[in-house]
Amino acid sequence: MKRKKNLFTSENLFQLINVLLMIIFMVIIMVPILTVIMTSFVSEAEIARRGSFIIVPEKFDFTAYKLLWGSSSNIIRAYGNTIFRVVVGTALNLFFTITLAYALSKRDLKGRMVLTGLIFFTMLFSGGMIPTFMLVKAVGLMDSRWAMVLPCLVNTWNLFVMRNFFYGIPDSLEEAAVLDGANQIQILTKVVLPLSKASIATIGLFYAVHHWNAWFDAMLYINKTSLLPMQNILRNIITSASSLGDLSSEAYNSLDVLPPTQSLRAAAIIVTTLPIVMVYPFIQKYFVKGVMVGSVKG
Repeated sequence: MKRKKNLFTSENLFQLINVLLMIIFMVIIMVPILTVIMTSFVSEAEIARRGSFIIVPEKFDFTAYKLLWGSSSNIIRAYGNTIFRVVVGTALNLFFTITLAYALSKRDLKGRMVLTGLIFFTMLFSGGMIPTFMLVKAVGLMDSRWAMVLPCLVNTWNLFVMRNFFYGIPDSLEEAAVLDGANQIQILTKVVLPLSKASIATIGLFYAVHHWNAWFDAMLYINKTSLLPMQNILRNIITSASSLGDLSSEAYNSLDVLPPTQSLRAAAIIVTTLPIVMVYPFIQKYFVKGVMVGSVKG
């Protein structure tokens, strides 16, 4: 007679507890996200009747999105400013971070320890907001898109992560390239960079998310509304009591019923966070691998 297999083993119990904890954790994360999404489709009358915490609206109302996208003068232009900052800023960040990290990864570089120490010092102590503002103003970057890109070309932490990744590349590969007649630029572009896709994707994601979410530097250096990125427009909408200061009069006058403040804020959050959320799944595998490798090498 065969003995019945015991299903309540310590391993199965452990797996069950893990699954339950993950479900609880998922619910804790998803409920606020779902609430924000659904709130963006709620009408003013429904919020007045049911309150602001609504997971399933009685009727989907698109007034908030009509008001946002009806303002072609500010919202769409702000999207363009943000895309410019993310694309150009991330490209420049990666260029200067990769080139400097590659140089610092060379153990025979003269003055490498002194240069590394000076760079590390900037991670502990910065010049401060007022000196940085005076420098940006002195070089003529005020009211320019470059004021949001050039002052933050290299992040020290990302630089050291990239350098540690370069440390892990075998020297024999570079030596073989030198024997074939390759110079340092060719070694970097044809040997090192193809082996560093995970690290580049990780650092690139760090820089891109920073540029996408940044708003404080634009508030300091940009006075023209036409140059403000999307996050500043979102901030003005959220902090404004009327939530209509950044919207065009055409969009405002075209609506018979104005959306409640909660719906407009939720719609603005969805509009600004959706693009970066859609990009992340495609580079998630590189992100995880790059963080792990860059943190243990060197």
